[in-house]
Amino acid sequence: MEYAVLPKSGYDKFISFLAKQKKLVAPVYKGNNHYAFEPVTNAEQISLSYIPTILPPKKYFMPQYETLVEYDTHEGQNMQAVVELEDLILFGVHTCDIAGIQCLNMVFIDRPRDLNYLIRKNHIIIIGFECNNYCDSDASCGLMDTYNPNGGYDLFLTDLGDYFLVHISTHAGEELVVKSKAFEDVKPNHFEDLKALRKKKEGIFKPEVPVNRDDIPKMFEEGFDCEVWEEIGNRCLSCANCTNVCPTCYCFDVKDIPNLDLKTGKRIRIWDSCQNEPFAKVAGGESFREKRKDRKRHRFNRKFNYPVKRYSRFFCTGCGRCTRVCMAEINLKETIVALAEQTGYIKKSAKQEVK
Repeated sequence: MEYAVLPKSGYDKFISFLAKQKKLVAPVYKGNNHYAFEPVTNAEQISLSYIPTILPPKKYFMPQYETLVEYDTHEGQNMQAVVELEDLILFGVHTCDIAGIQCLNMVFIDRPRDLNYLIRKNHIIIIGFECNNYCDSDASCGLMDTYNPNGGYDLFLTDLGDYFLVHISTHAGEELVVKSKAFEDVKPNHFEDLKALRKKKEGIFKPEVPVNRDDIPKMFEEGFDCEVWEEIGNRCLSCANCTNVCPTCYCFDVKDIPNLDLKTGKRIRIWDSCQNEPFAKVAGGESFREKRKDRKRHRFNRKFNYPVKRYSRFFCTGCGRCTRVCMAEINLKETIVALAEQTGYIKKSAKQEVK
């Protein structure tokens, strides 16, 4: 079984079934045009048409605060490794966020492997949901080619009017389809509807900036000393909002937290950011990236240059979160256009062409 049909009339039944299997997490409207992945118990709580959530679903794969080790020094050095996890079903995950999880998988399976991450991800079922149109003007999923599904999920839902066409990608996903008894067999006309939608999307999702996608890594390589970094560095507040909401940022710090008895405690890891001034400090107080312009340049290269060399893919998924949350109104697409102009990869001013 590779595809199945979920009639809209069976959607509520399927959500109720999922909520009884494991902890169900889905996008929920939080007001002021903001959404967040939160536990739900019924379909009414879920927002399927949503702007990317405040924090990406990476928060379930790589928690903001995570215990790695618990220790007790009453009798010698007794340290016990800890893996904090829970069984989850992530429902309604957009393709940009699925792409972000794929990036994290590549990083944490790379040596030295991160067992805490790898164990946790095996306890999470991902049910994706296709975007049939742009979520808003800040997205750049056309440029990043992340608007269509490309694996990384157990089930994937596409809204085709009166029904969802569901791609079944794993055995775990197939079990949910069979046990829920909410699905129907797929027929040839369903594939015709899917083909028509994907054809329509080709006319909707276009590269949002007039830059050749293949030129982007070279553009960042050659633009290391361009003025754009000085300009956005002068505006940047070093708040680290952009890295906190990014679905592919994975930097962390490790700290020992002693209890009041000073004999027991735990070692935790917490999210860190290359945009924080102390991040690149070394012994003696020297910093490799003391200036904000250096830190902004580093972050952009970590999305569009360095990972292409190591993992052969961009680590920007086009979700638009960094632009939405930036208090200095630093726009990712405008930055790419400015860099392209300064490096000669576009010849004319393209600000009016940025979608």
